[in-house]
Amino acid sequence: MEERLSKGWRLAVLLSSTVGMPWSAAGTAKAEEVQRIQLSGTPGAYAIADWKQDWPQCAFETVISEGRVERVDRDGHRWLSVRYPEGSHGSGLGGAVWRMPLPGADRMELRYTLQFEEGFDFNKGGKLPGLCGGPKTITGGDRVNGLEGFSVRLMWRKEGRGQAYVYHMDQPGKYGNEFDFPEAFRFPIGRDIAIRIEVTINRPGEKDGQIRVWTTLGNESEQLQLDQTGLRFRATPSYAIDGLLFNTFHGGSDASWAPRRDCRAQFGGFEVRR
Repeated sequence: MEERLSKGWRLAVLLSSTVGMPWSAAGTAKAEEVQRIQLSGTPGAYAIADWKQDWPQCAFETVISEGRVERVDRDGHRWLSVRYPEGSHGSGLGGAVWRMPLPGADRMELRYTLQFEEGFDFNKGGKLPGLCGGPKTITGGDRVNGLEGFSVRLMWRKEGRGQAYVYHMDQPGKYGNEFDFPEAFRFPIGRDIAIRIEVTINRPGEKDGQIRVWTTLGNESEQLQLDQTGLRFRATPSYAIDGLLFNTFHGGSDASWAPRRDCRAQFGGFEVRR
């Protein structure tokens, strides 16, 4: 499998999940594959060539050429700083979007660390990275028929509330199903928060898919924010969880979601574990 991965990835087999950015919870004692994004280049503009090296075999490079992503060094780590221009909503106007193919698995974890920079405007909400699967990238009101794919992303909402935003076979409407974090949760501004998203895909014909989301703020203990069971992501065994969906922008489909000033968020420490 290692031969299929770009040098932008580092592959390891570990006995526990305690290595990397500041994760507070040790994993269970079992071997697992760990793939880490190694951000290349020097601080400054994120060139298409660097992006292609760091995120191999991706599509959707327009946002990189539009200059909304930069590399920054902070606290001994490399981060991607994403800009959300004043008045922008949707992936065409603000933020950044791409899908990176992964070797498929029935269970997968995505981990990353996030900081909303000082002055960030949450407004009504926006998207955050997650996992997906299937031959089609299912977002934006796409039909979920169990044959083409699914997606699991996070969202920030008004005042920094959090939720999982999920396209699955039994969602009640055209757009993704919203699964809220506890009422007391708020994404902080100006502080790092570590995210861990675990997705288990269902067996075809069964409602046994699951999503769990944990967060860790600074040196505090990891907190389980969501444990959602009974989900159907597929009706066929022909696909599994096979994509990292870097997806962040304000919206929502209209200008009422747009930030009222230019703002930024930083992302780093990306790991995929199986």
